[in-house]
Amino acid sequence: MQRLKINFPLFGQILPEGFPVPSSTVITGPGGSGKPLVGNLIVADWLRQGGSVIFMSLQYPDHTFIKSSIKTLTHLNLGEYQEQIAFISLDVSLDGIQEAGKNHLKANVVKPENWNNAIETALKMVPNEGPGVLLFVSALNLLLFSPTYGKEILEEMKRALKQGSKYSVLFTTSTSAKGDLIAELDLVADNLMLVHADRATHKLYLTIERMKEVKFLKGEFEVPISKDDLSALKEVADQSRKRIVPLVSKV
Repeated sequence: MQRLKINFPLFGQILPEGFPVPSSTVITGPGGSGKPLVGNLIVADWLRQGGSVIFMSLQYPDHTFIKSSIKTLTHLNLGEYQEQIAFISLDVSLDGIQEAGKNHLKANVVKPENWNNAIETALKMVPNEGPGVLLFVSALNLLLFSPTYGKEILEEMKRALKQGSKYSVLFTTSTSAKGDLIAELDLVADNLMLVHADRATHKLYLTIERMKEVKFLKGEFEVPISKDDLSALKEVADQSRKRIVPLVSKV
């Protein structure tokens, strides 16, 4: 098994042997607590070390916030890694998937067959080098609001976490919406991290519950992410939930 060195100081401390590759990871915690920001710290070094990333960020209307938050946190410019990244955007108005630009797909991933087709298509868009391909999906809970496909898509998420060495997986999930269902993913993933934000102090905290075949420090650790970054994330997440949940609920 490979080890990915994450250069953000906190990860060097709590994961002294590095991040296991390939593996599947769930970062979970309350809504708006900063989970995608923690994921971005992993993504940045994944790209820097020659890997590819497929972004399926269900809560964002476009990729602007992803690009700006990664640059703010890690000083990585996604524009310099265009050949190594692909985007899958949620579009519930579609029956299937369609190309929306270079390495960009729009897909109604509420439907299980589209979930799989979109991932398989995106895998062909990026090289499988360095640590390989990382599928980074945030705000998975939104898909569970579908009365028709909610339970089926949950099973597809589990299969993605268990698929093995074809690609690595990083999911961020909220305990605030459909928490009883989405918690099933916690049991399947190789690695499990818990995140929560202190609303009074505007500080973010991370705990590693388990990690595949590498040593890690136990306990709760502060993630040095600014109040402004956390506030921006929460605002975007709140707006997106209000916009997306009613749409998914009709599918």
